[in-house]
Amino acid sequence: MVRKKSAVRRKATAAVLAAAALTLALGGCSSMDTTSPKSAREDADSGADGKFGSVDCRKAKCIALTFDAGPAKDTPHLLDILKKEKVPATFFLLGKNHVLKYPDVVRRIAREGHEVANHTWTHQVLTDLDADEIRDELGRTQDAIEKITGRKPVLMRPPQGRVDDEVTKVSKELGLSQVLWSVTAKDYKTTDSELIKKRVLDQADQDGIILLHDIYAGTVPAVPGIIAELKKRGYTFVTVPQLLAPAVPKPGEVYRP
Repeated sequence: MVRKKSAVRRKATAAVLAAAALTLALGGCSSMDTTSPKSAREDADSGADGKFGSVDCRKAKCIALTFDAGPAKDTPHLLDILKKEKVPATFFLLGKNHVLKYPDVVRRIAREGHEVANHTWTHQVLTDLDADEIRDELGRTQDAIEKITGRKPVLMRPPQGRVDDEVTKVSKELGLSQVLWSVTAKDYKTTDSELIKKRVLDQADQDGIILLHDIYAGTVPAVPGIIAELKKRGYTFVTVPQLLAPAVPKPGEVYRP
């Protein structure tokens, strides 16, 4: 009887973990409403002044390349690649051990036309925190980035994609839109650059938001191949705000393709 109950518990636990993994892969545990880039563009006011990139994504085949949890030691090389390929990206930066450690890299990211965004101070899951703690995680990173670049971010990405009403309330208060993703290479689980590239290319679609991490060894080497193949498929790379244009990102809104 004890063995049977243990087996049942193990199966139940496995089912819960599998469901959680699937939810995370799709962009977090949130059941909140999300807004797609296409919907944002279509719902934009006639006088909306969102800034376009090199193309109008209402007409062009656009995709956004995003990097989480940096900057790190490989970020300058990544920036070299993006500069050579003329590809703008969106960087969701971590505060305590990254923004503060690499201020010159943060400056370069901003200077070279990439979107500088917020990925919290210490990567805590925001839905586990109270309002003051959420405010601290986001607010300290806002202040640190503003001190370095002269501009506070308007976008944030919640760790693990986990958002709820409290996270949304604080994000809105701080002027931050919440950005999830549609493509993940799970590069935190592998150093195989070819596998990372394959996973991205297998999932890429119009208006997609690609999630990568420039802190892992296999990721930056995968980027040239990802860019080359997606350009070959007719995609134009844009930042997340450019993907939404002419709409302007709305504080508190959750964006996901």
